[in-house]
Amino acid sequence: MNITGNTIFLPGGTRGIGLALALRLQARGNTVIVGGRSTAALEALAADHGLAGVRIDTTDPDSIRTASAEVIERFPDVNVLVPMAGIMRFEDWRTPGFLADAEAVVTTNLLGPIRLIAAFTEHLASRPDATILTVSSGLAHAPLRPTPTYNATKSAIHMLSETIRLQFAGTTVSVTELVPPSVRTAIMPGQETSEHGMPLDEFADEVMSLLEAHPDAHEIQVERVRFLRYGEVRGDYDQVVATLNATDPHAAAAAR
Repeated sequence: MNITGNTIFLPGGTRGIGLALALRLQARGNTVIVGGRSTAALEALAADHGLAGVRIDTTDPDSIRTASAEVIERFPDVNVLVPMAGIMRFEDWRTPGFLADAEAVVTTNLLGPIRLIAAFTEHLASRPDATILTVSSGLAHAPLRPTPTYNATKSAIHMLSETIRLQFAGTTVSVTELVPPSVRTAIMPGQETSEHGMPLDEFADEVMSLLEAHPDAHEIQVERVRFLRYGEVRGDYDQVVATLNATDPHAAAAAR
C-alpha cells in the first residue's frame, strides 16, 4: 500500500486505532472518509479535522450496502478499504449467558468485514492501484482466556486475508493485514490505561512507518505483537499462552 495519494474508506474510524490512523493518513496527503454509527461523532470529526464522514452500522447488511454505494458515488476515486470496526466482549462458555455476546462479536468482527469487502470488490478491481487493509490481532495466534469469540474472529480474519490475497493475485487489488497487539483504547473496560497495552500514538506512528517502509508487505506487525504472532513458529507457543494469560488483567479477572 502506498502511503499517500489514496482515497480511503475507514469504517470504524471515529475513535481508537481507527481515528489515530485516519488522522495520520490524512496528514500524509490521503483523502480519508471515516465511517461510523454516530452522526454527532462524524460531524465533530468533520468540524475539527476536515474528515469526510459516512454513517454506517457494520452489523447491518442494509446499512453496509447503502453506505458503500454512497462512498463510491461521492468519492469515485476510493481505492483503499479499511474495515476497522470491531468489538471485544468477555465471555464465559461455562455459563449459558455467553451466546448473545459471541453472536455480536461474530456479526461485527467477521460478517462486517466480509460484507464490506463484498460491497467494494467490483469497484476496487476497477482502480489502477487498490488495497484492502484488514485488521486482525495478535490474539489470532495466541488466545486470551476471557475473549474466545474475539480470538476466533481475528483468527478467521487472518486466514481470510491470506486466502483472498491468493485470489486477487495478478489483479490491481492487494491485500494487507494489520496485526495489532494490545493497544490502549476503549475497546474493553480499563484498556485505555492498561500498562500491558501499547500506547495508542506509539502504535499508530509505528504502523505508519511500517506502511511507508514496506508498501508491499502482506502483514503490518509492530514489534510488540511478534511475541504473540510467532509463538508456534519459535516453538514456545505454550509459554506464550501462559504468559499472556498470567499477565493480562482481563484474564486474571476472568479466572476468579
